[in-house]
Amino acid sequence: MKKVLALALALCMVFSFCAMSASADGKATINVMSFTDEVPGMIAKYMEAHPDVAEKYDVKTTIVATTDGLYQPALDQALSAGGAEAPDIYCAEAAFVLKYAQGDAAEYAAAYEDLGIDVAAATEAADIAQYTIDIGTRPSDGKLVGLGYQATGGAFIYRRSIAQDVWGNDDPEFVAEKIGAGSGNWDKFFEAAAELKEKGYAIVSGDGDMWHAVENSSPTGWIVDGALNIDPAREAFLDLSKQLMDNGYHHDTQDWTEGWFADMQKNGGVFGFYGPAWLINYTIAPNCGSDDNSSYGDWAVCTPNIGFFWGGTWVLASKYVVGSEKADVVADIIKWITLDCDETSLQYYWANGTLNGEGGTKDTVASGTVMAMSNGEMEFLGGQNMFDVFVPANQYANGKNLTQYDETINTYWRDAVRQYTSGALSRDDALNAFKQNVADNLDVEVN
Repeated sequence: MKKVLALALALCMVFSFCAMSASADGKATINVMSFTDEVPGMIAKYMEAHPDVAEKYDVKTTIVATTDGLYQPALDQALSAGGAEAPDIYCAEAAFVLKYAQGDAAEYAAAYEDLGIDVAAATEAADIAQYTIDIGTRPSDGKLVGLGYQATGGAFIYRRSIAQDVWGNDDPEFVAEKIGAGSGNWDKFFEAAAELKEKGYAIVSGDGDMWHAVENSSPTGWIVDGALNIDPAREAFLDLSKQLMDNGYHHDTQDWTEGWFADMQKNGGVFGFYGPAWLINYTIAPNCGSDDNSSYGDWAVCTPNIGFFWGGTWVLASKYVVGSEKADVVADIIKWITLDCDETSLQYYWANGTLNGEGGTKDTVASGTVMAMSNGEMEFLGGQNMFDVFVPANQYANGKNLTQYDETINTYWRDAVRQYTSGALSRDDALNAFKQNVADNLDVEVN
């Protein structure tokens, strides 16, 4: 009941802003819909830098968090309503972007070229990471309908002091070798886990820290030709997770819980986390502890044993914008966020941590051109230039193993794995429970 009421409130918020085609001061309105304030904040920066646009347009923003699955239904309702009741610009994250770029809701997206953007020239000039293009390309017409601004190739993010204590060396190249950098398997990782355990440390906090590397490096996704597909690399996660549990190599936390955050602190006793640059900036750093329990400056990044990517946000425009008076400005906003690569572009600010002035958080971005112009040195990483590791990591990113059902199927899978590793279900029963959940809840063939 709570979820139904929350969804009703979210939809009410959507239509309260969408109904406003013009603001009280007579300006035209650009409607923006997102699940966080990140992209709306970028658009506010654009308006600040373009006073000529701000004179003619107001931006009306609706934010519906992904909590309890509320964002997608609210966005779907707003898009299907059409016309003035649709967002002009909207966002989709990696967990569900294929629905809006390639799947059931792709029909509502405007092709970038239909907004007047020279896609081929712009993506080449900006050297956009190919996987972000693949994900944002609609198969039905081969047109680009969405791009991200981040590049989310993953690395292994580890504690320097723990590496020193266990091996007497915290150099990224040394640690990369210890975990089997570039090997494509988990053999050396588990050898390192045993050595860390002898000194009282967990190599990761929970099995979720491995899952994202496993999931986003698999050759195929959850759905192939309309049927459930369990890629062998993903099925192997059952055994990897069990190995972590049975040997006490982790703290058995779940990601995005208090226990997981606590393990990022100085006394957390956890060696590392698999993730992209955003995990450092927006998750580990805010949760690294304070005073004597702070791990600030005690981190570094190295090449992982498994190449992967994790996360990202894609920016789309609705088809209702095409041919409207707002088309040019919507196109310019999207270009500024996803394709422009000069020193006044969003991606340059984002890479160098200067969107809101000096001293902000730095991040890897989709434009290779911007990355080549930027400085990735961070005090949080003991002065290491994280771009030396994260930029090459983007070549491992595969945008072709995602499906529009990933967010839901991943929930079922992670639950089944935990039931197996805890001893509640046998391996076969866990697999069968997973398949049954998919069959019962999704329009997907299950063999």
